[in-house]
Amino acid sequence: MKVAILSGSVYGTAEEVARHAERVLKAAGFDAWHNPRASLDELLAFAPEAFLAVTSTTGMGELPDNLQPLYHAIRDRFPAWSGLPGGVIGLGDSSYGDTYCGGGELVRELFAELGIREVQAMLRLDASETVTPETDAEPWLADFARALHG
Repeated sequence: MKVAILSGSVYGTAEEVARHAERVLKAAGFDAWHNPRASLDELLAFAPEAFLAVTSTTGMGELPDNLQPLYHAIRDRFPAWSGLPGGVIGLGDSSYGDTYCGGGELVRELFAELGIREVQAMLRLDASETVTPETDAEPWLADFARALHG
C-alpha cells in the first residue's frame, strides 16, 4: 500500500516526526513517501492509497507556510480520494488553548471534505509535555499501520 506523508513544519519538529513515520511505515511493509515540499502534481504522480499528515500549528491555529500551497491546491482541485484511509498527527502547545493543534484540525477537516476515512483519532503531541515527539508517536504509528493493514 502506498502511503503519502504530508508535513507542515515551522521549526522542523513536525518534519522530523514525518521522516520518522516514513521509516516506521516502511519497516511495517508500506511504500511510504514523504516530501515536505511536495506539489499536488508530485503527490498525484505517487498515486497514494492512504494518507498521513504530520503538522505543527502556527499563528492563530493556522498551517505552517510550507504546507499551505499543497493544502490550497488540494482544496482547489479536490482529487478523487474518497474512501481512502488516513490519519493526522498534530503538534502544538496546549498552553495556546483554543488553537492547540489547530493545524492538525484543519487537515482533519480537509480529509473529511475529501472523504478520506480517519482510521484512527488524531494524535496530539504537546510541546509543553514532550521533548521526544518522534518516540512519543511510535505507539500511535504502530496502531495506524495495523489499521491500514486492516
